[in-house]
Amino acid sequence: MASTEGISHTGFHAGSSPAKDDSWAAAQVARRRVRIMSATLYPAMPHPEPVVAAPAARLALKTDGASRGLLDGAWWPRSRDLLSELPALTNVLDPLWGRITRIAVNPEHWPVIPRKIPVNRHIVKAGWFTAEIDPHKLLLLSYGTGRFDLLVIPPGTGAESAARLMAAASDHDGPPLTASALIAADAARHPSDQALDPDEAWEYEGGASAVSAAATGQTGTPGPAGRLIIGR
Repeated sequence: MASTEGISHTGFHAGSSPAKDDSWAAAQVARRRVRIMSATLYPAMPHPEPVVAAPAARLALKTDGASRGLLDGAWWPRSRDLLSELPALTNVLDPLWGRITRIAVNPEHWPVIPRKIPVNRHIVKAGWFTAEIDPHKLLLLSYGTGRFDLLVIPPGTGAESAARLMAAASDHDGPPLTASALIAADAARHPSDQALDPDEAWEYEGGASAVSAAATGQTGTPGPAGRLIIGR
């Protein structure tokens, strides 16, 4: 038998043929391609952001037995952004007054008035009037129930002044003044506490934790004048 000592075996496996080695190498390349494609097509999913509860809508409402008067209560929003503020308000009012379907405001204090505002599972249509609606009032129309009017307390109002205005607007017999007259009268009687102090501003801007009254099902207790306080 002829000697095979001079034959190079580089690139060969024992007991294999060149055709089998080519097939094995091709299979390895195919597996690497599959792994690369899998990594490209199925990237790692990012970690979900934590869910933060929306601030409660700050409201004082007349109870069912109270006379209507000029106002049905007061609302103290945290900003003049209807898109951000209205969902929390309707979350509270829908179960109490029926689904709110339309609102109207005076544009004097609202920089942007969207025609349609998405709230919880439905859309509220918004309109504005300059002469017919008090600049400090929000008009709401409820499906199948009727009309409601809320005093809108300016967002930057101090806590003590806001508490007085809420109490006056939700009084059992109803305030004899319009929304603007009510705010003007309180400012005249208490000129020193209209604006937020630093601690109140910190809470107003989100420094203090607040859980939506609508989300938790919790509301305040009726006040001495037959009012319902929500989001205190």
